[in-house]
Amino acid sequence: MPDLARATDAAIAIAASLGLPADDAIVLHNSNKLALRLEPCGVMARVAHVGEEVAELEVDVARQLADRGSPVAALAPPRDGPAVHVRDGFAVTLWVYYEPAAPAVAPGAYARALGRLHAGMRAVDGAFPRFTDRIAEAERVVAEPELSPGLPDDERAFLGGRLRRLHEAVEGTGREQLLHGEPHPGNLLSTHDGPLFIDLETCCRGPVEFDLAHVPTRVAEHYPGVDRELLDRCRELVLAMVAAWRWEKGDQFPDGRRFGDELLRVLRAGPPWPTLDGVVPRPVGP
Repeated sequence: MPDLARATDAAIAIAASLGLPADDAIVLHNSNKLALRLEPCGVMARVAHVGEEVAELEVDVARQLADRGSPVAALAPPRDGPAVHVRDGFAVTLWVYYEPAAPAVAPGAYARALGRLHAGMRAVDGAFPRFTDRIAEAERVVAEPELSPGLPDDERAFLGGRLRRLHEAVEGTGREQLLHGEPHPGNLLSTHDGPLFIDLETCCRGPVEFDLAHVPTRVAEHYPGVDRELLDRCRELVLAMVAAWRWEKGDQFPDGRRFGDELLRVLRAGPPWPTLDGVVPRPVGP
């Protein structure tokens, strides 16, 4: 986020207005969105430009899942009143900050946590986009040169054709339910309360294989009842979608253009399709 200082000041001011002492902010992640650890209150603030986030949806889903005991990060107190705060053009949400309990979550525990999340999501109320809407967004980035001016013409033709083919291949496949949308390792915390998922802005409806395409191979091996053919197709699809986002004008992903090139190389190389954790660092989304 280019407006780091203003965004940080907005988060600190909002926390202070809620009685949460925040004299300092530690940047946890900064790309298209900003995550800050506010001190000394120990709260995590998620900050985005107003209009470039779906914070109300994320908060609503988080509350519904927490009520069902699903493995998600909790909103920070106070929990009464609005949970999305707007200041100086930024939308800010405040969450509990969890001290890391271990370097990573074991594959079996990761798969079980994702299964519990999916079970809770089947009971969540609300209107959500389909996962194919996200494919269409990636297709648009590739199809319109003004949205991806740096993408060479030959790569534009290749990536656009690959996205169209994959869109057609996954349309109407699998049994659809509400998904996380991007449950990759960067969105799973290892805490003393167990594995907890964060960043629910990407929720969409689709087959669980679309979620599983974002997780390491060993995690997917522990998830029961997987359509392996559909999972393989979704892995290729996720590689193509992320490649499109890395070429989008204004993308803030660190060293994103290099990883856009690498993803195109992987797609041209063909199967077996790697998972994203083996190709690019986190985060991976738009």
